[in-house]
Formats: sequence, C-alpha cells, structure tokens
Amino acid sequence: MTEPVLSPQKPEDPEWLQETLHKRVVYATPGMDQVRVEKDLTYKRAPERELKADVYMPPTPSGNARHPGVVFVHGGYLPPNLRTEPKDWGIFVSYGQLVASSGFIGIPFNHRYYGPEYLETAQSDIRDLLSYIREHAGRFGLDRDRISLWAFSGGGPLVSWALREAPPYIHALVLYYTMLDTNPRPQSTPAAIADETLAEFSAVTQVENSDGEIFPIFLARAGLDRPALNETIDRFVQVALSKNVPLDVSNHARGHHGFDLLDDDTKSRQIIQRTINFLKALG
Repeated sequence: MTEPVLSPQKPEDPEWLQETLHKRVVYATPGMDQVRVEKDLTYKRAPERELKADVYMPPTPSGNARHPGVVFVHGGYLPPNLRTEPKDWGIFVSYGQLVASSGFIGIPFNHRYYGPEYLETAQSDIRDLLSYIREHAGRFGLDRDRISLWAFSGGGPLVSWALREAPPYIHALVLYYTMLDTNPRPQSTPAAIADETLAEFSAVTQVENSDGEIFPIFLARAGLDRPALNETIDRFVQVALSKNVPLDVSNHARGHHGFDLLDDDTKSRQIIQRTINFLKALG
C-alpha cells in the first residue's frame, strides 16, 4: 500500500475536537494527580515528523520491581495537521494517570492514522512504539513481557495483528467501542486497498482464522453507537465465543460512542472500574 504525500498545512484543531479536548474520563482514583510522567519522548522519526509518547508511572519508584504496561491506541481517521495531538487530549492524559495510580505504566502516544490508506503506516507506528518501550523498560519500571493494548474506536483494526500473531509479551487486549471487522468492505475504502489487506486488519477474521490460544480480551460496547460499528462488535463477540476466547463484555445500553468521556453516569464508571479490575486480575 502506497502512502499519499502530505502537503504542509497550518496546525489546527477541528471544532469537534475543541469541544472535548480538555474533558477527562468520568472515573477517577485517589492519587491520579501524584503520578510521575515523562512527556514527549520520541519513539520514532518518520520522514515528515517525530512521533511522540508519554509514559505515566506510579507515584513512588519501585526499585527493581516492574509494573505491567498499558498502551493506549487512539482511533482515527485524524487530520494530519492537528495542533493538539492525541496523547495530549484530556481523555488520554487522564487514562495515563488513572492506570499509573492503579499500579500500571500507562503509555498514550501519537500514530499516523490519517485515512484507510494509512492502515499499514499506523500499524508500523504501534509496533515501533512497543519496541521502544520494551527496549527502555528499565528506565520506566516496566515489565517488558506484560503489556496490554487498550484500543478505542477506529483503533480496532490497528491491533488486529496482535490477535493474529499473539506475541508472548502481549498480556491482554481492551477494546472500547471499536471497529472490529472490515467485511463487508467499508464504502469509504479506496479501491487501491485490496480485500486481502482489509482482511489483515479485521479482528473478526483474525479470530476466525486462529488455531491457537488468544490472550484475555475486555470489550466495552455503547448501545447508542452507530449501528454499523456495533454490528462489527457483535460479530466479533459471536466469533470469539465460538472459539472459546477468554472474553469479558460490558454493554452500556444507553451509552454513546465515547461514553467514558461523554456519559457521566454510574454505568460508565462501572465499566471503567471493571476494566481496571480486569487488568489487575491478570497479575
């Protein structure tokens, strides 16, 4: 797949982002404001820009102890000229603080998911981010062999490779209102992207084709989300259960896409708390 050439554009935050830019997740834990953070770490130098990550750590250094990691995979498509990039949005700042105050190393980062033609680009960014944090695990107090991926919205296709390859260092997968299938072919997909390529990015297809053991998965669904997106989630649940995948599902029946940010209610807080408990229970 060939990437289009990006033209320089003035940095700008679209109106939809400005409305939620500083909003934080609707669940909090004690000590979130006391965690440590290393910001703006360059994990990759791409031709057009440096790609950055932030690493959130528990308040007190733990000596030689190592904490499991949680990597937050934002969705897309996103404009390439954002003034405020995803790792600096309120949702990912607060999630980094939340998991760090809960005993994990939290890693929000930026990747290049500008459109369907950037699927392979964004996936390579995620792999390179994982290589970077595992290589520097000692610096952060990270257990390099216990890393969970937490994907949101359009980030679902970008973590399908983990279901296919099941790398031993991936501990678990968390999916929040994510697109999980590319069959039938989305109407907006350019003809230049082959069906075989789309299948590689379909979580449903990867689970269907798996003949090995798949790591635990926590999935959160928003009942008032777009029907087409929820159909992909429902297919994933059906296939995962048929394969006896260790799957934990939470359905926010009255929740919207982004319920963890937009719906400040008991159910949203329960789902986020359940997700943290799910990760803790893995050890």
